[in-house]
Amino acid sequence: MKVTVGIAPDSWGVWFANDPKQIPWQRCLDEVVDAGYQWTELGPYGYLPTEPIALRSELNRRGLKACASAVMGNLENPSAWAQLEHEVLSAGELLAALDAEFLVLIDDTYSDLFNGKRVTATRLDDEAWKRLVDTTQKVADLVRGRFGLTLVYHPHAETHVEYEDQIERLLDETEPGRVSLCLDTGHHAYRGGEPVSFMRRYHSRIPYLHLKSVDQQKRDQVQKDNIPFAVAVAEGVFCEPSLGMVDFSAFLKVLREIDYEGYAIVEQDMYPAPFDKPLPIARRTRAYLREIGMG
Repeated sequence: MKVTVGIAPDSWGVWFANDPKQIPWQRCLDEVVDAGYQWTELGPYGYLPTEPIALRSELNRRGLKACASAVMGNLENPSAWAQLEHEVLSAGELLAALDAEFLVLIDDTYSDLFNGKRVTATRLDDEAWKRLVDTTQKVADLVRGRFGLTLVYHPHAETHVEYEDQIERLLDETEPGRVSLCLDTGHHAYRGGEPVSFMRRYHSRIPYLHLKSVDQQKRDQVQKDNIPFAVAVAEGVFCEPSLGMVDFSAFLKVLREIDYEGYAIVEQDMYPAPFDKPLPIARRTRAYLREIGMG
């Protein structure tokens, strides 16, 4: 087993390229190092500097390395392709210049990330689903052919791939050599999935993990009251791995059984986050992962 542990700016409440509620990028990178991490995702394109030489300099002087960046877009809407392609190419070029390996792809949410208001249908018909699958494979071919990157699809709460049956269908209908999966333990549990057994079943498609957990009491309240994702995050539904409902000791046991070799990126959704909140959590999480034997 070889688990490469890292962290994402999401753990500092970073969801957008520019937002006054988000911590300045310089402080975020400084605190990534302070918390004990050597690998980081880049966050949404434009949050960190986008000029490759400048960003490499900022990472190098902190002893940091980049592993991935995420792109979110409407994968089922043909009219959204031009914007999606632009964002993918921009992120891919930067990742390749930093010798990163992965691009994380997420379908756009069917709710507003600021206020949780529903903006589109929660389930796709077969025709729209096929477009989502085709677009995913198209992006995978683009980033591999142009930049040598591996695409990992990220199932995400309040997108059209969030429940286990939807994730399984996506895996069934995409080619293993083209599309891999980013298993987010927190989002999986948030939507009623069981990440330990899922990892055991589908590990051959999963080279990349997002580690987070869920406060079960708050998750149950979300389900009971149909609380929107953005509101649930603000209310703290995602919590530190040591405190939530995901059994990370059992998850680590599976990683050992399958001799996992890949990334495990700490990513605790907490937008918006008071600037002084994330660092102690990131430190405790790093200590906890070491304590259980992960990285």
